[in-house]
Amino acid sequence: MLPAERRRRIVELVTERDGCSVAALASELDFSKATIRRDLQELEDEGQVERSHGGAVPVSSVGRERSYGQREVQHLDAKEAIAERAVEEIRDDQVVCFDAGTTTMALARTVPSDAVLDAVTNMPELATVLVEREIDVSVTGGRLRPRTRALVGPSTETFLERRHIDLLFLGTNSVLPSGLTTPDEDEAAVKSLMVERASRVVLVADSSKFGEQSYVAFADLADVDVLVTDEAPVGELGAALEDSGVSVAEVEE
Repeated sequence: MLPAERRRRIVELVTERDGCSVAALASELDFSKATIRRDLQELEDEGQVERSHGGAVPVSSVGRERSYGQREVQHLDAKEAIAERAVEEIRDDQVVCFDAGTTTMALARTVPSDAVLDAVTNMPELATVLVEREIDVSVTGGRLRPRTRALVGPSTETFLERRHIDLLFLGTNSVLPSGLTTPDEDEAAVKSLMVERASRVVLVADSSKFGEQSYVAFADLADVDVLVTDEAPVGELGAALEDSGVSVAEVEE
């Protein structure tokens, strides 16, 4: 296992278990405790974990929103499978909006280079991926949030208010029976406006988002046309999606 792969796995284990000891990580990954301690120090310096006595805890568990770097290494197989299915929703000559996020970034990487579309995004890094695939992209402008790499604020909202979107690929921090939520008010405002301006909304969210609670609501389930996920929701959430008329596309990793 290469060092970068090992550190990605450490972040995933720490996050999934809401904390992990140095001893447990060393045993799980079959590396020395000294190596794991060095990795944890590097990951803390990068803002991907928080060191604790004898191990590490997720950044989110100490009252802060997960960083993009932390989310980027989580549930990679699920995100790639979701991206492969979601890209099938694109039709020629559409205006397609890509919300900022790690799953939408995976989706951008799957868009065929010969796709005929006009892309819009509030994530500069995602725009670069699409441009490299020779796709025309409009970037919203606005204030860049370092933690999520999303553009937000009045300039972003003004840009969106003047646009019609045929297809929106939407990300979220949480999927609840009551709707979709995210930790930041500015990002919630942008997401809400994207949904309002879109004719069709495809929510791309892996099953780890189900039942998670975030601070700000930005859309109802009824605003979503399709949910592409790795595991179809059941129970109260599954019933709420069905009642709201959301089509669920479950993918295999």
